[in-house]
Amino acid sequence: MGAGRLLYLGNGRRLQSVARLDERFEDWGLTVDRYWAYDGAFPESLSGYDGIFLSGSPHGAYEDIPFINREHALIREAAELDIPMLGICFGSQILASALCGRDQVFRRSFCEIGYKSLPVTARGRDDALCADLGESVHMFVWHNDEVRAAHPDMTILAVSDLCPNQIWRWRDRPFWGIQGHPEITREQAPVWFEENRERMTRDGAQVDMLKAQADEAADAKTMLTRFAGLVMHGA
Repeated sequence: MGAGRLLYLGNGRRLQSVARLDERFEDWGLTVDRYWAYDGAFPESLSGYDGIFLSGSPHGAYEDIPFINREHALIREAAELDIPMLGICFGSQILASALCGRDQVFRRSFCEIGYKSLPVTARGRDDALCADLGESVHMFVWHNDEVRAAHPDMTILAVSDLCPNQIWRWRDRPFWGIQGHPEITREQAPVWFEENRERMTRDGAQVDMLKAQADEAADAKTMLTRFAGLVMHGA
C-alpha cells in the first residue's frame, strides 16, 4: 500500500450509493478499497491506509448491531493511528458516537430536510476541510438523527437554523463529520429524491419542489476534494 489509499466503508443497503462518491475519489487520484460494512465486510487490518471514508446508512449509530459495533471499534483504532477520517450523515454520527460517546447521537423529534445555506463558524473558515466555504455553504440536508453540539472534544464548523452541529471536527485532528450531503450532484439529486419519495414525503418534504431545487452544491464539494488531497498528500 502507498500514499493515497482510501478505505471506503459502505454502510448503506447497497455498497455504492447514487452519488458514486467512491468513483469520484478514484477520479481525484486515490486508490479506493471498498468494503460493504453493512453486509459485515471489513479489512483485516488498517495498516497502509492513508484515509477512511464512512458512508450514510438507514441505521442509527446508537443501534446494537454487529456491523455498527465493529465500526465503532475500527474508528477508535483509526483515531489512535491518526488516519484521517471523513463521515457523511450516518458516517458523521458513528464517528461522533465512537469518539465522543454513544449518547452523542440522538433521534430528533422531527426531520430536517431540504436545501439550506449553512453559516460557517469562525473556526470553520480557518479549517483545512472548510477553508473554501466562505461565510456559508449551500447543500442538501436530510436527517432524523443528529450529533449533539456540546462536547469538549468537538469543534463546530457549520450550523443550520435547526441543527447546531452540521459540520464538526474532533480535537483539531484530521477527523471530520458532515451531517448534510455535499456528495449529491444536481444530476443525481432528482434520481435520489424519486427513489426515496415515500420516505421523504413522510419526513415532511415536498419531493417535486426538491427536484426543482436540485443544485450542484459546488462549494460544498470542495470539502470532498480537500479531504482527497489530505489523504493523497498527508494531513
